[in-house]
Amino acid sequence: MLRLSHAFFAVLAVALPSAASAASPQSFKGEYTVSFLGLSIARSTFSSHYENGAYAIEGSVTAAGLAKLFDDTRGTISSKGTISGKKMVPQAFRADYTSGKKASAIDIRFANGAVTSTQVVPAPGKRDPNDWVPIGAGDLASVLDPMAATVIHADSLDQVCGRTVKFYDGEMRADLTLTYDSKGTISVPGYKGDTVTCRMGFEPVAGYRKGRKALNYLRNKSRMMVTFAPLGQTGVYAPIHATVGTQIGPLTISARRFEAVE
Repeated sequence: MLRLSHAFFAVLAVALPSAASAASPQSFKGEYTVSFLGLSIARSTFSSHYENGAYAIEGSVTAAGLAKLFDDTRGTISSKGTISGKKMVPQAFRADYTSGKKASAIDIRFANGAVTSTQVVPAPGKRDPNDWVPIGAGDLASVLDPMAATVIHADSLDQVCGRTVKFYDGEMRADLTLTYDSKGTISVPGYKGDTVTCRMGFEPVAGYRKGRKALNYLRNKSRMMVTFAPLGQTGVYAPIHATVGTQIGPLTISARRFEAVE
């Protein structure tokens, strides 16, 4: 990914539920805590709305706890698009954030499920063609932005796992595979009920540097688990808990509130 802060936002995107596929307007809200080695490092909130086949999501993220001493990152994320059947079709994604005094932004636009433009501020530096995997002409077709990639449309909990999500964060194209692990239950403010946990695999496709240790670890050694819960009776399943193994310890994302609002 582009930089530490870009990676930070991409991981947080796993914890932001998206829109619903219901006939009547539906709204959702949630609050999450991100912790590393048991210490809180960030908090995020989101609100999303679906109406007449279109979805819109807005979220905010702020560094918390000890993380503020090293990287005082804060910003906003937004995504919008449509839902065709059980398929998310993004139209636009944007992240604006600051890390200390440094401002950055990512803006991705889509048409018919394919990326039409990407703007990153500040622009990435020149890449060495000898160790860089460039994005090819067909790599950005039928892809999802970091927020749309988090939501699963399924007929039941049994059908949430067993799929591959094509993910694009503004620079990297990667495949996220979800494999069934277990079922369970959870209780948080706004939701008490059944969940399903999927093991998530990570496979970089393009837009990355060869031999990067962090990516090799995610692909070959990291244990990534995502627990999904339903958003009301909408047929939408969103993460309520996630753990990502890193080279120096586990990153955990947990919902403090998870609810559908009539």
